[in-house]
Amino acid sequence: MEKTLKKKIVHNNHKNPYAHNGTVGVLPTHLTTKKTNGYTTQNHQVQKDKKKIGHINKVYIESYGCQMNFSDSEVVASILSNNNYEITSKPEDASLILLNTCSIRDKAEQRIRKRLNDFNHLKKTNSKIKVGVLGCMAERVKHKFLEEEKIVDIVVGPDSYKDLPNLIEKAKNNIEAVNVILSKNETYSDISPIRINSNNVSAFVSITRGCDNMCSFCVVPFTRGRERSRDPNSIINEISSLQKKGFKELTLLGQNVDSYLWYGGGLKKDFSKASDIQKKTSITFDKLLKLIAETFPKMRIRFSTSNPQDMTLEVIKVMMKFENICKHIHLPFQSGSNRILKKMNRLYSREEYIDLIKKIKEFIPNCGISHDIITGFPTENEEDHKETLSLMEYVKYDFGYMFSYSERPGTLASKKYKDDISLTTKKRRLTEIINLQQKHSHTKMKSYIGKTMCVLIEKDSKKSNLKWSGRTSQNTVVVFNKENYKIGDFVDVKIKDCTSGTLLGNAISYSKSI
Repeated sequence: MEKTLKKKIVHNNHKNPYAHNGTVGVLPTHLTTKKTNGYTTQNHQVQKDKKKIGHINKVYIESYGCQMNFSDSEVVASILSNNNYEITSKPEDASLILLNTCSIRDKAEQRIRKRLNDFNHLKKTNSKIKVGVLGCMAERVKHKFLEEEKIVDIVVGPDSYKDLPNLIEKAKNNIEAVNVILSKNETYSDISPIRINSNNVSAFVSITRGCDNMCSFCVVPFTRGRERSRDPNSIINEISSLQKKGFKELTLLGQNVDSYLWYGGGLKKDFSKASDIQKKTSITFDKLLKLIAETFPKMRIRFSTSNPQDMTLEVIKVMMKFENICKHIHLPFQSGSNRILKKMNRLYSREEYIDLIKKIKEFIPNCGISHDIITGFPTENEEDHKETLSLMEYVKYDFGYMFSYSERPGTLASKKYKDDISLTTKKRRLTEIINLQQKHSHTKMKSYIGKTMCVLIEKDSKKSNLKWSGRTSQNTVVVFNKENYKIGDFVDVKIKDCTSGTLLGNAISYSKSI
C-alpha cells in the first residue's frame, strides 16, 4: 500500500484525511479518532438497539494504518452486526477486542504489540474476553501470536473476515482460531459496510484488493495477495446506496486503484488467459471512473492510491473532463534516483515520472499532487538523496507522506540488501525532506489567496465551533465562518489568508460547480 501513516505528514492536517463522523446503516454509530503513542487509531462504537431481543455481545475494534484498513473495519463491523454484535468504544465493556493492524513498518508493529499487552491486562480481570488480530500483521505473524507469545486468541487475515463468527466460536471453545488464507476472488462486494463514524458526507468504496507490483520494500503482496478487482455493478450499487443516504463524496480505494481491471472476475495476472469477448468488454480504471462520474454527477469523487507505472493518460483526461472528479492525484515517487528506484523494483524511471507530472500539469493545471517518499533505502548515498530533493524542487508537491526506510521481514529488500544506512543519516535526510516539503506546502497555500474555491463542509473546525472545516477539490483544508451553511453543503469560499496547512476564507454562496 502506497499511502500509509508515515513518519511525517505535511499540509492540511492529513494525519487521516478521509476520516468521517456521524450515523448510517442499520445500527446507530459513533466513532472517536485519537492518537496512541503517535499512531492513528479509531475506536468504533455502535450503540445498542434497545428494540433487539436476546443477548447482545459487544466488540471493541481499533484500526491502524492505511485507509484500506479503516475501510476493512467497516466490513468487519457489518459482518459482526449481522451476528449479534454491537460495537463499543470501551474495551473494558467488550467480550471481544479486535485490532485491525498495519505491518508496513517495524515501529507500527511494536505499537500494536504494546497495545495487545494493554488488553492482556484486561483479560486477567475478565477471562471471558477474547482478543483478535486482523489485517496485514495477522497474516504476516500468523501462529507466532498464538503459539509463541500467546497474546491473542484469534488471528484473521484480510481475506478471511467472513470467517470471523466461526473463529470466535472456536476461540470460545479454546480451539485454535486462525484463518490467514489469501483468496483469489474475495472482494467483499456482497457486504454492505457499516459506515463507522460517518457524518453522511464522505465514505470509502473499495474497488481493488491485493497488489502485483512486488516493490522490494513492501509487505502488501504477501499480506493481501494478488490483485483482483471488484464487480463494477456492485460498486455502482454501493455508491447509489450512499447517494440515497445523503453522502456527497466518495473515495475509491485500493492498493493500486489505477490497476483496476474487471473482465468478469479473477486475478489480474490471469487476464492474458481471458476470452476475446472478455478482453473486448473489460473495464479499466479510466472507464470505471468515467462511469461513476456520469452516473453520479452530484457526487464528488476521489481516488487513492496511484502507482506511477499504472497511471495512464486516459485517467488524466477523464479527470479533466468531469467537474465532480477531484483535481488531486496522490502519486508516490519514493526516490528521485533511478538507481534506487531499480533496487526498489519500481517499474518506472525518474524521467518517466517527470513526463507523467508534465502531462498532469498540461491537462489539469489546477491539479493538486501529493507524494510518498522513502529515505535511507539500502545503499542510498548523498547523490541519491540529492536527486530526491531535486525532484521535489521540480514538482513542488502540495503535501507529502515521508518516512525513513524500515526493513520488513520477508520482503525482497530484506532478502537482497543489507540495511546499511545509519539511523543518524536516515533522520538527517528525513529532516531535510520534511523541511523542503513544508516550504513547498506553504508556498502552495499562499498561491490560493484571492481565489474562490468550492469547499465541501465536513465538520466543525478543530479550533472553533463557530467555523466550518472542509476540503477543496485539491484536498486542501479550508476553514470559514458557519453563517447559515451546514455539513454536506458545497460552498464557494473566497480565500483571504492561510497557515502552512490550512486555508482561511469567507463563504460567498452555495457552489454551482457540482
